[in-house]
Amino acid sequence: MQIIDADGHVNDRPCMDEISKYMPPGNRTQVFPAFDHIHFHFLEGGERRSRTGTVGPKEWTEFMDETGIDWTVVYPTAGLAVGRIISEDWAVAACRAYNNWLYEKFTHVSSRIKGMALIPIQDPEAAVTELRRAIKELGMVGAMLPSNGEGIKGHLGSKIYWPIYEEAEKLGCPLAVHVGCLHHLGMDTIGVYYPVHALGHPFGIMAQAAGMLSYGVFDRFSKLRVGFLEGGATWVPFFMDRLDRSYPHHLQVDVDGEFLASSNPNVTASEYFRRHVKAGRIFIGFDCDDRGLGFAVKEAGNEPFLFATDFPHESFSAESCRKEINELLAREDLTQVDKEAILATNAKRFYGIGI
Repeated sequence: MQIIDADGHVNDRPCMDEISKYMPPGNRTQVFPAFDHIHFHFLEGGERRSRTGTVGPKEWTEFMDETGIDWTVVYPTAGLAVGRIISEDWAVAACRAYNNWLYEKFTHVSSRIKGMALIPIQDPEAAVTELRRAIKELGMVGAMLPSNGEGIKGHLGSKIYWPIYEEAEKLGCPLAVHVGCLHHLGMDTIGVYYPVHALGHPFGIMAQAAGMLSYGVFDRFSKLRVGFLEGGATWVPFFMDRLDRSYPHHLQVDVDGEFLASSNPNVTASEYFRRHVKAGRIFIGFDCDDRGLGFAVKEAGNEPFLFATDFPHESFSAESCRKEINELLAREDLTQVDKEAILATNAKRFYGIGI
């Protein structure tokens, strides 16, 4: 069975000196801000402390060979904090520097490693320009949108970001809302990291999914493909259930009293969500050990779910990753068709590769 990794990572933290060479001469000491200024987890123990080594194209290729993965799409590590940058100029320079570095060090070296660009969401006009450059000149397959950060000027359903969606639609490339920083999500007083990590991941992407869905982004941009990554799969049935509970009692109208496109009284909220899933506009990354994956597939269909290794973060070795894949293949709550879809077919549709 073909296996495609829809969400891997490059460990760019040890490579800041390399990336900074692509920054303007006046700023070559700082590329990305601190990942999270509240939830420092230096006291975290266990295996994770040994999972952050330098992983280049050679190590990535060996990992794919040993796990039986055809190709991967990589996201940043330190660059996940791009949403925290306040300065628009800094955001533009940092995104360009990272994209140039990613091209030179990874995607230009191996066709099996495909890159998702960073775009400066702090300046939507500049984000459009960088998205176009990344796709057309650097061969990136799409771009990442941070789920959280002080530099985000509003939820991702806001009209200020519509030019980005319009350009992505023209280019035929996907956008991925990827979990990043976890502060300002209602858990800033919790000093133990694991519950913040556990809940912050789905909370951040659920909020952005709600914004895009309720503001009619997927109706207005019918060819746009958006992934919501690294929050697991089990938030999906919860999300659908909670929307259905509120939707019929709080339908939104405009100033003329007309229902908004996303507030159709003739369908439920979960049906509205599911319609966009079936149309190939919404995709969701899952974790192999999601015990509720089968139920999520039952509720939303198998079309949106994307297999992700998260290498070299959570799946820190080929052995551990292959064990997760084998356990997934042995699951009885998923059909063979489900497994083929979530391990490869959906990734091809989301990234527009090999379909």
